[in-house]
Amino acid sequence: MKQTAYSAADMSLWQGRVDHEEGDLARRWHQQVQAAEGEQIPGLVLLGFCCDAGVLRNQGQVGAAAGPQALRAATANLAWHLDTPLYDGGDVHCHGDELEAAQALYADKVAAFMDAGHRVIGLGGGHEIGYASFSGLVEHQCRQQETPRIGIINFDAHLDLRRSARASSGTPFNQCATLCEARGLPFHYTCIGVSRYHNTDALFERASQLNTRIVLDEELNGWDLQPLNAALDQAIAEVDLLYVTVCLDVLPASLAPGVSAPAGRGMDLGLLEYALERIKSSNKMKMADIAELNPARDRYSSTARVAARLLARLAG
Repeated sequence: MKQTAYSAADMSLWQGRVDHEEGDLARRWHQQVQAAEGEQIPGLVLLGFCCDAGVLRNQGQVGAAAGPQALRAATANLAWHLDTPLYDGGDVHCHGDELEAAQALYADKVAAFMDAGHRVIGLGGGHEIGYASFSGLVEHQCRQQETPRIGIINFDAHLDLRRSARASSGTPFNQCATLCEARGLPFHYTCIGVSRYHNTDALFERASQLNTRIVLDEELNGWDLQPLNAALDQAIAEVDLLYVTVCLDVLPASLAPGVSAPAGRGMDLGLLEYALERIKSSNKMKMADIAELNPARDRYSSTARVAARLLARLAG
């Protein structure tokens, strides 16, 4: 019987065009990426979380376990504009219902890569990656300082604060709050793009109890950036460093159909990119991930292509 496990990078996924005549200035991601192995110059590590267990427990549409491979394939042929080493850190595979074991293994890998001096961007997988990423970041950072102030900025149509005896893709940030309480750390959570029609009163009540900063999808308009800017500036100012997570269902279903729960309205892609740039300019973003890419529900790889664009922006 298969068990939850880690697999090293499959470099055959990284394929794309090569413009020999144009030299080094025509490089693409697939020409830059290396397998993460042993001692290497610190750079950016892409770490996959191949997991459907949380989505299944949350009564969602499964298929996100194939998300990391689809995201690599969509990213491979993008033009390269960075000046940092790029590594593929492989994948954590959740087999069956072994969600807790997969989250713990993923957190260990995140912490190990960060201990080696790398930045990490996670490739999901269901949004249960949120707790796995955050707990790995906490483990690493607590070795650096006694009481780090780590903020979470989640771009998501859903609050993902469900209280449940069993973890799922709907519980990750409630789990993060519990972890912070256990470690004696402050809990700072901002959720941007929330749909009032896809979150129950119980979830909004839990958000209030945890002092969650919320920006509703209907408050996100290009002609009025004040609600978005205010939330981002406050979230950045109150912490030492940030974990940023993008659930692809924050985008309109017309743009990102390949998710477990497509959005009825969603957040404009231009606003999302603007927000990511504002966060990056703070120099406080320590960890990021992209969640809920479900290739089985995608059309013409459109969601994967958008996810690849966001990955490139987070990496820059």
